Amino acid sequence: MTPRTALIAARNSADVQLKGSWRLTFERLRRDPASIASVVVILLIVLFAICAPLIAAATGHGPTEQFRETGLSPEGMPMPPSAEFLLGTDQLGRDILVRLAYGAQVSLLVGVVASIAASLIGVTVGVVSGFVGGVTDTVLSRITDLVMSVPFLLCAIALVSVLGPSLGLSIAVIVFFSWTGLARVIRGQVVALRHREFVEAARSLGSSKWSIMFRDIVPNLVVPIIVYTTLMIPSAIVFEATLSFLGLGIVPPTPSWGNMLADAANGSIYLVAWWMVVVPGTALLALTLSFNLLGDGLRDALDPSSRSGRPAAKGARK
Repeated sequence: MTPRTALIAARNSADVQLKGSWRLTFERLRRDPASIASVVVILLIVLFAICAPLIAAATGHGPTEQFRETGLSPEGMPMPPSAEFLLGTDQLGRDILVRLAYGAQVSLLVGVVASIAASLIGVTVGVVSGFVGGVTDTVLSRITDLVMSVPFLLCAIALVSVLGPSLGLSIAVIVFFSWTGLARVIRGQVVALRHREFVEAARSLGSSKWSIMFRDIVPNLVVPIIVYTTLMIPSAIVFEATLSFLGLGIVPPTPSWGNMLADAANGSIYLVAWWMVVVPGTALLALTLSFNLLGDGLRDALDPSSRSGRPAAKGARK
């Protein structure tokens, strides 16, 4: 078999396996109740975020609008859930339900955008480092180690003190600290693949390094890329909530689940207005837990051999 024939056969085989693996992945996910439940929760929260303007229009309450007369008690305290304010109000008389919906937009935007950007950087660094090797590998590996050694909160505080808090800065900080783990995983996978037969066949045909890396090797790394990207989303959401809680993320009065929790903690008002911490806290827990369960489900569905110690599903031996 000539190198060209071997390369074509390898690529065709990879395409067939990839198409078949997606069908098997879908079937395995359908048999996993936790994954199905997590997908349902994620879709509901996405729909909730998309419908934020409709919710605001239906209630007649804007996300930053204060209702000093109807939204606060005679003592000036937040109102509990009622027919007018379904999830209660905060210390300024703002509708928690409307702010929760707009806060979901921020969390999903930051989580998805930051995770995709971090994945692109991590995959690129990992593939180049593992495939090229030598000085390039050493330099990129040391840069990765350096980024991993930088304290997250210290760097965030320093940047915010100079540039001021903003959504773009929050995403940039999260991306900066999120790509390193995936880069290390991808590098190890590439080191194991760079001397395989299909890579040698591509080299013998004169394919460029970039073509081999991103046309031949990256398609074989779909499983770890998808799984790690999915698992990075909840981490990014928690990072954003942490930054906003500390006053380093989304600038008030723009609603964010993090600054909603910060409002509840301000003056320990949550002791008399439990809904101010329970509502955003539950939403944050549900979203991050769902993405984590989905990531675990995708890992098991895409790579059944990763189910260490788990009994095989019915029909798996057929």
